[in-house]
Amino acid sequence: MNRIFFIIGALFGGLAVAAGAYGAHAGAQYLSPESVITFGKAVRYQMHHGLVLLAVSWALTAWPKQAKLLTIAGWLFVAGVILFSTTLYIIAFTGLKIGIITPFGGTAFIAGWFLLAWAGWKERA
Repeated sequence: MNRIFFIIGALFGGLAVAAGAYGAHAGAQYLSPESVITFGKAVRYQMHHGLVLLAVSWALTAWPKQAKLLTIAGWLFVAGVILFSTTLYIIAFTGLKIGIITPFGGTAFIAGWFLLAWAGWKERA
């Protein structure tokens, strides 16, 4: 599983850089000033959680006894990027009113961070 999270994290990071570059250059002509803020938020959260997936990958190797918690945390981060960042990308470019989905991604992020902390707490014992 650590390899899967490493790969997904690296892909999320690379795609965040590509999306950020697109938004700053070619996409800027299609985005209103408000949409640029929304788009930037999507890119930042995607990048942050791509990086945390690399940390989850490391933690799975370093703390094998916490594999269950770490695996759940990792999938919550993946779900968070899909639900949070993707809906923000769609909102930024289309204006579709799908913002009701976005908080589910945020909740997944929060739950993932708490599980990651819990795994770290348990590992010290």
